[in-house]
Amino acid sequence: MLHSPRLTSLALAAALVIGAPLASAAEPAKPTAVPATTVSAKAPLPLDELRTFAEVMDRIKAAYVEPVDDKTLLENAIKGMLSNLDPHSAYLGPEDFQELQESTSGEFGGLGIEVGSEDGFIKVVSPIDDTPASRAGIEAGDLIVKINGQPTRGQTMTEAVDKMRGKVGEKITLTLVRDGGTPFDVTLARAIIQVKSVKSQMLEDGYGYIRITQFQVKTGEEVGKALAKLRKDNGKKLRGLVLDLRNNPGGVLQAAVEVADHFLTKGLIVYTKGRIANSELRFSADPADASEGVPLVVLINGGSASASEIVAGALQDQKRGVLMGTDSFGKGSVQTVLPLNNDRALKITTALYYTPNGRSIQAQGIVPDIEVRRAKITSEQDSENFKEADLQGHLGNGNGGADRPSGKGSERKARPQDDDFQLSQALSLLKGLSITREK
Repeated sequence: MLHSPRLTSLALAAALVIGAPLASAAEPAKPTAVPATTVSAKAPLPLDELRTFAEVMDRIKAAYVEPVDDKTLLENAIKGMLSNLDPHSAYLGPEDFQELQESTSGEFGGLGIEVGSEDGFIKVVSPIDDTPASRAGIEAGDLIVKINGQPTRGQTMTEAVDKMRGKVGEKITLTLVRDGGTPFDVTLARAIIQVKSVKSQMLEDGYGYIRITQFQVKTGEEVGKALAKLRKDNGKKLRGLVLDLRNNPGGVLQAAVEVADHFLTKGLIVYTKGRIANSELRFSADPADASEGVPLVVLINGGSASASEIVAGALQDQKRGVLMGTDSFGKGSVQTVLPLNNDRALKITTALYYTPNGRSIQAQGIVPDIEVRRAKITSEQDSENFKEADLQGHLGNGNGGADRPSGKGSERKARPQDDDFQLSQALSLLKGLSITREK
């Protein structure tokens, strides 16, 4: 779940935030919500290691080439404690904590890049739609090897995203490597990112399309509105729907549950397991069916992570829809935001989530029911061979229908499926399902 480069490392680069702890994150005076002390109290403090820590701190202060204050050393120690747990746990300073809260509301400053790490490099998990990154042509899987000419290899995620941050309007140059090719530069300006998490439209008469770019607090509500609008635009019940979760890095857990619930009428959606009491959660579907049981195809790919995988996994296990595309990212852990009493917070992994059938997605991802890889669509003109209706003196249609001679038809308006092979395959499958259901 990462939206701005900084948030990438901190909260969203495929991070999943539990709703309740996130709500309490706005109340820094409640750090006691974590009963973790009961775990640590059982073991004595490691006195030798604490003495070593104090000795290291004293030697740095005495011998380092430049003076270093205690506050800086202690904050760096805390950051190291969190960053070495797993890629998604982090210590959030005031600015980072504020950005995390802004990201779930859908507005923040940055480039619009969701990033992770791979082999010491910063890797683009996915660009966010309608942001400087997506408009500049940055793609999921790109490796960011330099930032303003400085190599990223060996840098921590936090260090890299800090360099990508800056004032709105200022330009930054990223050096990218795509598919092992030659490095190339992309220069883009930082901007305020206002993410619209849900987009919808009609693909053809009877067939709708909903794309979710990330899971924000109001995403579930937005999907409900999108379903209602598609029904209204179609004038009747839809014959099929494509739910597009490609390059969706995740977001708020509760939003994923609400989205899945729009398509399910019973059964489990997701459950989580962890060590602390409030990490044991189970979410089940409500009987209401906002989708009216419409035939459903869900598109996923390697950029579909976290909350996206919760939705896809629930719909797959409940056999509510057909998953199409390529394997998902494989981020099956839940992060809880624990506010501290000084405008700071810990974002710490507290649980793993499981699909209704008990599958853990962690480090494996979801395998689609039908694999369809990206491909380019090349349109070809129909041949101009004569047809029966072109022949002089041809007979009329026996049922009185109009002749249909050869010749150029009217120009067709461009449609999303015309340039998107995976989407066109999803639409074709829906049409096939519709035909067989109507027989």
